[in-house]
This record gives sequence, structure tokens and C-alpha cells, in this order.
Amino acid sequence: MIKITLPDGSIREYEKGTNSLQIAQSISEGLARNVLAAEVDGQVWDATRPIEKDASVRLLTWNDKEGKSTFWHSSAHLMAEALETLYPGTKFGIGPAIETGFYYDVDFGDRPFSSDDFKKIEDKMLELARTKSDYIRKQVSKSDATAYFSEKGDEYKLDLIKDLADGSITFYTQGNFTDLCRGPHIPNTGFIKAIKLTNVAGAYWRGDESRKQLTRIYGVTFPKASELSDYLHMIEEAKKRDHRKLGKELELFAFSERVGMGLPLWLPKGAALRQKLIDFLQRAQMKAGYEPVVTPHIGHKNLYVTSGHYEKYGADSFQPIRTPQEGEEFLLKPMNCPHHCEIYKTKPRSYKDLPVRFAEFGTVYRYEQSGELHGLTRVRGFTQDDAHLFCRPDQVKDEFKKVIDLVLYVFKALGFDDYTAQISLRDPENKSKYIGSEENWLLAEAAIVEAAEEKGLKTVTELGEAAFYGPKLDFMVKDALGRKWQLGTIQVDYNLPERFELEYTGSDNQKHRPVMIHRAPFGSLERFVAVLIEHCAGEFPLWLTPEQFIILPVSEKYEEYAKKLLESLNNTDIRGLIDLRDEKVGRKIRDAEIKKIPYMLIVGEKEVENGTISVRKHGEGDLGGMTVEAFSKQLIKEITV
Repeated sequence: MIKITLPDGSIREYEKGTNSLQIAQSISEGLARNVLAAEVDGQVWDATRPIEKDASVRLLTWNDKEGKSTFWHSSAHLMAEALETLYPGTKFGIGPAIETGFYYDVDFGDRPFSSDDFKKIEDKMLELARTKSDYIRKQVSKSDATAYFSEKGDEYKLDLIKDLADGSITFYTQGNFTDLCRGPHIPNTGFIKAIKLTNVAGAYWRGDESRKQLTRIYGVTFPKASELSDYLHMIEEAKKRDHRKLGKELELFAFSERVGMGLPLWLPKGAALRQKLIDFLQRAQMKAGYEPVVTPHIGHKNLYVTSGHYEKYGADSFQPIRTPQEGEEFLLKPMNCPHHCEIYKTKPRSYKDLPVRFAEFGTVYRYEQSGELHGLTRVRGFTQDDAHLFCRPDQVKDEFKKVIDLVLYVFKALGFDDYTAQISLRDPENKSKYIGSEENWLLAEAAIVEAAEEKGLKTVTELGEAAFYGPKLDFMVKDALGRKWQLGTIQVDYNLPERFELEYTGSDNQKHRPVMIHRAPFGSLERFVAVLIEHCAGEFPLWLTPEQFIILPVSEKYEEYAKKLLESLNNTDIRGLIDLRDEKVGRKIRDAEIKKIPYMLIVGEKEVENGTISVRKHGEGDLGGMTVEAFSKQLIKEITV
């Protein structure tokens, strides 16, 4: 007999070789019908894989992240089976689960393929799913695996096998399809009830531009047809909210091939919105004791060699800039932190001077492949709301709490209410891959855990996800459509102070290394604006909106009144404009609604006679007449709130 410990702490005894599905059946048939996989001693297994020794077991369903991932990975195999059935001779690369479904990279040879083929593949997948074929795991030797895919003529699988150790290779078979895979998988194909292929793109084998470009087919599946309907509705809503579409309609930003791919051009309205965000955070930072600094857009190559960024980002950076002086090379900066370390070193520091907090809206540059670029969310030049805090080890916790306060202040002001903080700690089984003393790590990890707890954050802890130089806290935010974005990060760093030989004189009159905290509540302005646009569908908080009102004269007879009105309102520090086009007022109202301008002020004969305005609110309609002073007070009150 073996002892199985369940998440509630209860312990049950089963015969050796019992699998997780049988454990679920012993609890309830309803639970067993929903079990997709199981976490056995921290590793995700097939629910049908025998357990041979005492273990802790967590049963995974569709409601668990790991359950969904297993479901979608199994769906990738189902799609591969459908493709092999429909298009004999197809070769397969990799087919992982991703956050929103799965994909498979395939080689169709000379056969053309497009989204027009999706329906045929979806139908075949559903047909195969209904057979309820089991996913069968089999361990194979390296020689047998090589022989199988050599006979099949699939060079991509052979390329993968080369990197695998003998004894660690497994095949999975469902129906007539066998794949090289470490698993895990759901019990059988019958769990898959609804299927939608979503996109097709090109992808170089192993991400290498010098190798063949494969066809990457994306899809998503669900255990219920109703969930697919909900998903398709969400996708349609996401299309309406796409920041690239709204950015163009609202005249916020643009791209130009002549300027360069991935280099956004901020238009007047977008620049105004961006500046408002900067001003907002700068005011908060000044109150929190940050000192503004400014650093160049380039730095000597040796700066980034010293920091380690050249080794880490060199291949993904723009090529070095060579000067007329032989051997002298500069880089467009990929990070702001090395520059801030050099600012710290400009004068001696005492323990009494710490913490020191440097903040900069610094633009950085990283080369991204053209296929990876996506609107503002993936660009080649972006501005980080970067700050670096240099403190003593005993100050880390308090500084962390203050940074958490700042991040939450930003989220509240911009309507991000649903978030989780991920605490990323060392892998306790492999401490050798981290730098810094055991004492400092224990201090930093305890500081982060305690700070998050004292702030009442909803947290998840991930072991082994710490950076090699220190633990960190990442904020995972859900937008209005329930999509998750990583916004806001706080990292503890022992690496750069060591590399740059940063020091402060302690109370013992000895030299000590400061601890460095990296933080960026926005992350990058470009990506943050993209997420914000999609979160609020372009309807920004009033204080952030580039144009808070528009004056709509009924005819040119009332333009002078409109101009005086604009001047009066602009003097009260609210922002607006006049629509002087020779159009009917109904057309002007429709256009203002499309541009999502919060307030429309209509002026005609009655308003001129009474010295008033007729107010409409975007999305709500007519609010009636009011004085200019009353409207101004209402707007200022709303902005202040």
C-alpha cells in the first residue's frame, strides 16, 4: 500500500500503482469526470500514470492553470493527428500549450495553406475527439526514437531527439498519431468538446532565421461548447478594443516604415496622454523621496560588459555604434540601471545617506525580430518609468512596502482593480545558480514575503522564478476582458552593486555593499498605454483624456461665442477644442462619440442669449443646459476624484 496526501492534509491509502484518476473516483464520480491531470509531488502527471510510492497529490481540472495547460497541449496533439490525416506527409516541429490555447509548427512541404482550411481541420478534430481515444504514454530508447522518426522522415523530431538523454524519452499515442513528447496529457480525446483555430503565421524552426520557416497554426479548445461561445464573444470585444485600431482612430500614435519598424511616433493627442502619465507618476515619486536623473540614450560598450547586459542582451541589441576612434564602440542603451549605478558612484555615500532613490523616464532600445513586433506592446524603442533604490539590507523591507504603495496607487488611479502579486523566490534545491550571500538572500526573501503580507496582497509564490541576482515581486493584472498582463515589477539585486563595486560607509566605519531595488510601476510607457487603451476601450479616466470636451456650434453664427467659451474653459486648466467644420450638429455629435470625447458642449441661439451651454456626455446623452461656471466646477471635481 502507498499513502497519498491530499491538499486538505488528509491521508488515504491505496494499492501501489494506483493512478490519480482512480484516486478521484474513490472520492466521487463527479470529480473523476472532470480530472484532466494531477500534480504528484510538485510535478504535473497524466491522471492515468501509476503512482508507485507515497506522494502528495493534487487533482487538476479545467479550473486549474495546469489543468488547462494539459488540456490545450493534448489538443495540439489532436490537431496534429487531424493534419496528418488530411495532409499525409506533413512534418511536425513543436506543439506546446500557451496562455490562450496552443499552437503547432508544421511543414506542409510545397502544399499551400491558409485560414480557409481551418473549418475542415476543426471538423476532423471533432470527429477524432468523439472516438475518445486514450493518450498512451510509452518510454522509448534514443535509438528506437531515432529509428521511428527516421522511417517517418521527420527531420524536426530527429533534431529534437539529438538533444535528449537516453532514458528520458517518451512517446504519446492517441488514435493513429504518435508524437515525441514528455507530456502530460488528458486521459482521452473525449474531453475536448469545442474547437476553434484562431490564426496562422510563419515561424522559423527553433527561432533561427537561417533555418526553414514553418507554418504555425494557433487554436483553442474547451470542454463545453458554451465556453467557446463566451470566448468568441470576448475575441470580438477584444477586436473592438485593439489598441492598434483605437490608437489610429483616436489619433494617439502611428508607425512609419521610413522611421523604422517598431519605433512608435507619438501624435499630439498621444503625446499629451503620455505626458499626463509621466506628470502623474513624477508627482507621486517626488512626494515619495525620489530624485530625478537623466542619462544618455547611448553608453560605452564597456558599461554594459561590466553590468553583464552585453552578455545577456548583446545578441538582441542593435549593433555597436563605432566612432572615428579605432576600437571605440557605443551601444543604444538596453537598460537604464548601469547608468544609475555610475550616478551613485559620483560621490562617497554614508549609511546615513541611504536609501538613495534615482528615477528616470529613460528610453531604451532592443532589437526585436520583425515578426515579433506588435503595436505598442512589442517595440524596438520604449520608455521605462525606471527607478533604482540603493539601500542597506535592513532597509529593504520598508523600501519594498513603499514601492508596493506606489504601484497600487497607480493601479487605483487607472482602474486596474483585479491583480495578483507573484513572489518569485530561489529554487531551494539549486542555490548554486544564485549570487549573493545566504544571509542577504534570507533577508531579502523574508522582506518581500512580509511586505506583501503586511500590505494584504493576494499573492502566489513561485519557487525557482527569482532572478539570479535576487528575489522579485511581479504584479499580474486582469483587464476588463479578464486577460492577464504583467504590469509593475519590483526586483532586489545584489549583482550590479557587486559588479560596479558600489559602496557606502557603515556605522562601523567599514565599507559595505548597498542592496539595489529596481522598480517600474508602468513597466514601459508604450506597453502600459496599449494595455490601458484595451482595458478601458479608449475611454480614459477624465483626468488623463487628451480632449476632455469639444464645443459644437450649431452654425458659424455662434463661432465667436464658442471661441470665447473655449478661452474661458482653458483658463480653468481643463482641455478641449472647437469643431468649426461646416457640418450639421448631428454629424459633429456622431464624430465626437466615435472619438470618445467625454463631453460635448452644444451652443446655438438659446445658449448665446442665456450665456449657457447645452451639455451631452459620451455614451449617456443629453445632460441639459448649465452655466459655464457650473460645468467647469463639475469637470474639475470629476478630475480631482
